[in-house]
Amino acid sequence: MGPGARGPSAPEAADRYDPVMCRNIKTLFNFDPPATDEEIEASALQFVRKLSGFNVPSRANEAAFNAALEETAAIARRLIDSLETNSPPKNREEEALRARARAAERFGTQPAR
Repeated sequence: MGPGARGPSAPEAADRYDPVMCRNIKTLFNFDPPATDEEIEASALQFVRKLSGFNVPSRANEAAFNAALEETAAIARRLIDSLETNSPPKNREEEALRARARAAERFGTQPAR
């Protein structure tokens, strides 16, 4: 950007970075089907948000935030692809049902189906 140029407006930036900060990052290793690039990028985004403390970076920090996001996603993909286990892959639907049941017990609500 040249002098006087501005980055995206606040509403545009908010659309680009989902403003909800996740409370946890989900395990992505050893699932059937394997983790997608989108899931890894979403986890990388949560990690960078947590480290930086920003849901949406300011214009001044946007380049650094985006660079960290790209590097973190690439490293996470390499990690997931290089890990090995003797355990059979976990079924995503079964794990999601278990997580909903734990949440229902913890928070006293009915599990979603």
